[in-house]
Amino acid sequence: MQSHTKGLPRLILFAGHAGTGKTTLAKKALPLIRDITGEDYFFLDKDTVYGQFSAHIMDLNTGNPNDRDSPYYLDNLRDWEYSGLIDIVRENLALNVNVILIGPFSREIESGKIFNPQEMNLPEQTHVRVAWIDLDDNEAKRRMQVRADTRDEWKLNHWDQYLKRRISPPENPLIQRFDNTQFDQGNFDQLIKHLIS
Repeated sequence: MQSHTKGLPRLILFAGHAGTGKTTLAKKALPLIRDITGEDYFFLDKDTVYGQFSAHIMDLNTGNPNDRDSPYYLDNLRDWEYSGLIDIVRENLALNVNVILIGPFSREIESGKIFNPQEMNLPEQTHVRVAWIDLDDNEAKRRMQVRADTRDEWKLNHWDQYLKRRISPPENPLIQRFDNTQFDQGNFDQLIKHLIS
């Protein structure tokens, strides 16, 4: 695994399944990463970009604006959302703007595509690091119930079906897993070191 070369754009991805705390941890990490690297970052969260848009599209087509996991969503909207996110990432990286990206990205990680900028049609010199946020299935379900986000309704109502899509990421030197069951500052510091390495 090559260390970062000064001047090359960084893509730092906080990935993992719903309810694991990706966005919370990314927001906690951003000022630390900025202070250590002395660089600025474009913060790009899938739910912020596509939340309202996808709710409107799903409502028009299925009558359920909160569905983000049904076969209809996965077949007709999921890949278009991710393609749009990657377009935004690509545009920023091409301008030498670092990006912190938040989203599940389970397909792209499972296939290994995310680790190869060219396969994602990103600038070849992009420096990629991935934080995979882990959480036990039962704890993830409990947190989703507590946060009561309408976007989790389909998952919670079809839990057994949803569980079949919860992958374990492949081994790769560019990815580091972080168990978020109980936040540990020492482990988080190690994660930050990995993400800026």
